[in-house]
Amino acid sequence: MMNFVGGRWVRSAAPEQLAVIDPATGQAFARVPLSTAADVDTATQAGQTAFREWRNVPAMERVQYLFKLKNLLEGQVEELARVITKECGKTLAEARGELRRGIENVEAACGIPSLMQGANNEDIASGVDEHLFRQPLGVVAAITPFNFPAMIPLWFLPYAIACGNCFVLKPSEKTPTTAARLFEILEQTGLPPCVVQLVHGGKETVDALLAHPGVAAISFVGSTPVARHVYAQAAAHGKRAQCQGGAKNVTVVLPDADLETTTRIVGESAFGCAGQRCLATSLAVTVGAAHRPFTDAICSVASNRRVGSGLDPAVEMGPVISGQSKNRIEALIAEGTAEGATARVDGRGRKVREFEGGFFEFPTILDGVAPNGRIARTEIFGPVLGLAYVETLDEAIRLVNGGAHGNMACLFTSSGSAARRFRREVQVGNVGINVGVAAPMACYPFSGWKESFFGDLHSQGRHAVEFYTQTKVVVERW
Repeated sequence: MMNFVGGRWVRSAAPEQLAVIDPATGQAFARVPLSTAADVDTATQAGQTAFREWRNVPAMERVQYLFKLKNLLEGQVEELARVITKECGKTLAEARGELRRGIENVEAACGIPSLMQGANNEDIASGVDEHLFRQPLGVVAAITPFNFPAMIPLWFLPYAIACGNCFVLKPSEKTPTTAARLFEILEQTGLPPCVVQLVHGGKETVDALLAHPGVAAISFVGSTPVARHVYAQAAAHGKRAQCQGGAKNVTVVLPDADLETTTRIVGESAFGCAGQRCLATSLAVTVGAAHRPFTDAICSVASNRRVGSGLDPAVEMGPVISGQSKNRIEALIAEGTAEGATARVDGRGRKVREFEGGFFEFPTILDGVAPNGRIARTEIFGPVLGLAYVETLDEAIRLVNGGAHGNMACLFTSSGSAARRFRREVQVGNVGINVGVAAPMACYPFSGWKESFFGDLHSQGRHAVEFYTQTKVVVERW
């Protein structure tokens, strides 16, 4: 696999490569280089050279390339979905959904001519006019995870280049082929050489981006420990950063919630994408009389979910990303039962026929999770749903707010009063009311609080524009 630098495909100088594994079969199908600091330097210098001209291209002209990109992506959704499924494991339906959300961000970034508008005041003082302009930063970089290999790069790239920056992408070394295919499509737009660069790699590549003086800003999505590290290192090197970390998302079910709808939506939230998303429901908390009916219903959903290769249209859940991930998930299930929870549905130790080498982890329901235990606070990042019980909405809100993370919380109810109170009081950045995955549309920021986010400005929408531009104020008298 090659990097894309200076408008062409080039080999990395790295001596080391990693195998890219199909998680449904456990077999390698490609190799990805662990690019060096020298590779990062070459890409950054190419971007700095291009920036001198790209920043002067009018915004109305810059977004024409994004209109072309949107149309090209629309025409290749099925092909891209299969690429995502092969290296990531998710179902084709999930891969198509990921692409739709990515394309939404391309569309939103096409509004940059309006979103980048500044402000001005005539005669702010006698004979004095004042203006605020937004200008690009320079070369910016994004470090993206395996679980949404198309969507998450598109949270960043369209806004960055539409604002006049040049862009370097370091995708996950576990899912590099989707990024490579995205850059092949970007080539077809006629985008000027060196505006975008693709550099594959691992930790050395990340550290080189963080330290390089030519990189002005870093966008990151991954686990909380790595997000904290990236944020600290970016700040130490004088860069602005937006770093999205992990999550432990809680869904609260009140007795007046519609049981059938709630169960279906919570099941999809917990087990969709094999639980490998930062907006997956990981802990469901029932209030009062909701306990028994919801528990029975969600156990039935988990037991009957069809697991297999994501390329099979009848399958509802694919494998997890790696054998290491599968082992970690199973160790956490064991830890949960040791803490006193009961595995009402146990997904461990099961195989998929004809895919015995795949990394399949079937849905698990851990019943009676201690609200203050480690499993109630730990991000499992797999198809495991914990169940906990409280008597009042007050207790449920306290449980949500007592966690270290603050990515998402959801409430299922038919009470407008309860919903309004919940959305006001929970300390998370994304709230769902009768919604299981509270993923903001592209024109809104993807919020996150506490240890789920490090930074000030989030991805998507106006936050993306503010992150990728700096303000210049001009005070003038004539």
